[in-house]
Amino acid sequence: MNPSLEHGLSIVVPVYRAEKSLRPLVSRIGQALADLPFPFELLLVNDSSPDGSADVMESLSAEHPWIRCIHLMRNFGQHNALLAGIRQARFDRLVTMDDDLQHPPEAIPALLDRLDEGFDVVYGGPAREYHGALRDFSSVATKAILKHVLGITVAREVSSFRAFRTELREAFADYHSPAVFLDVLLTWATTSFTSLPVQHEPGTGTSSTYTFSKLLLHAMNMVTSFSTLPLRAASLLGLGTVLFGSALLLFIVIQWMLGGNPVRGFTLMFSMLVIFSGVQLLSLGILGEYLARMYLRSMGRPPYVIKPSPPSRT
Repeated sequence: MNPSLEHGLSIVVPVYRAEKSLRPLVSRIGQALADLPFPFELLLVNDSSPDGSADVMESLSAEHPWIRCIHLMRNFGQHNALLAGIRQARFDRLVTMDDDLQHPPEAIPALLDRLDEGFDVVYGGPAREYHGALRDFSSVATKAILKHVLGITVAREVSSFRAFRTELREAFADYHSPAVFLDVLLTWATTSFTSLPVQHEPGTGTSSTYTFSKLLLHAMNMVTSFSTLPLRAASLLGLGTVLFGSALLLFIVIQWMLGGNPVRGFTLMFSMLVIFSGVQLLSLGILGEYLARMYLRSMGRPPYVIKPSPPSRT
């Protein structure tokens, strides 16, 4: 364990359009953790929220000494904001949760109890989802990717409400890509995952910033950033079309040798041309996605940039 970590709990909450939910969230966290026998802190990470969230954060920090505020220079995304907070955590156990009151702070002690049983990561999986059909579909697709492509065994229970040992961050301490997916990074450090059913709440009623298209892009970025499976699939698809084309050519030659009446028709040839061209373009597109990831990483773009604190007035 990192000797610089104190025994306690750090809670990281990425903040975006949470002006109305922050105060009740902080109040519930304070009440839920008041009886803990160790210190705790709450790190609020402002992901360049366009509303008044920053002012509310600073006001809450002035009222509660256990609250720390981190402001990012621009909007980097939820997982990037989480990474910024995780790297600033002081205590040896860490909980991440959303800012919209869907994750009940009262369940945090239960997550910590499961962590004390010897697990490294504990997910507070939702007993019920409060999203639309498209959002639910994209969520299922993302979890399927986590399970079958990236090998996360408890992917069905994956949630942004999670508890884990802070020392796991050492496994991705040198990770500086702009594409951040915390659940994947945690698999670099451990295979000891478990989940605990938690009754998620409807939240504040504000519309989610994760649209279907954004979640689909999120899933595609996840696969191409942390897995080579699409490249292998493209290779197998290319091999399959070559075998199919060879079999068709052999069939035409045999037909000609037996009866001198090979398969005729512009339709067949045009269909085959379209199939082969589509496979080539698909394969080039997959290669292009990987080249784009390599290009973005070579640019040295940081996953986040923390806004410096203003100098104190004396």
